[in-house]
Amino acid sequence: MQEIKLRDEYIKLGQALKAAGVVDSGVTAKLVILDEKVKVNGEVEVQRGKKLYDGDVVEALGETIKIVK
Repeated sequence: MQEIKLRDEYIKLGQALKAAGVVDSGVTAKLVILDEKVKVNGEVEVQRGKKLYDGDVVEALGETIKIVK
């Protein structure tokens, strides 16, 4: 499990996927999210701009990312 440390109050889903190295671009993030291959806290998420806060867990393409403060 990777951790992404918040610099602000939240990070957007597409940015988190890029920061963790799960995808290499915003376009790829958008496609992966629209293909329903991303879960936030166990639920499929289709909004690239979904705000992630401390404690949120993202699963995508076999990777798990935890958002921490």
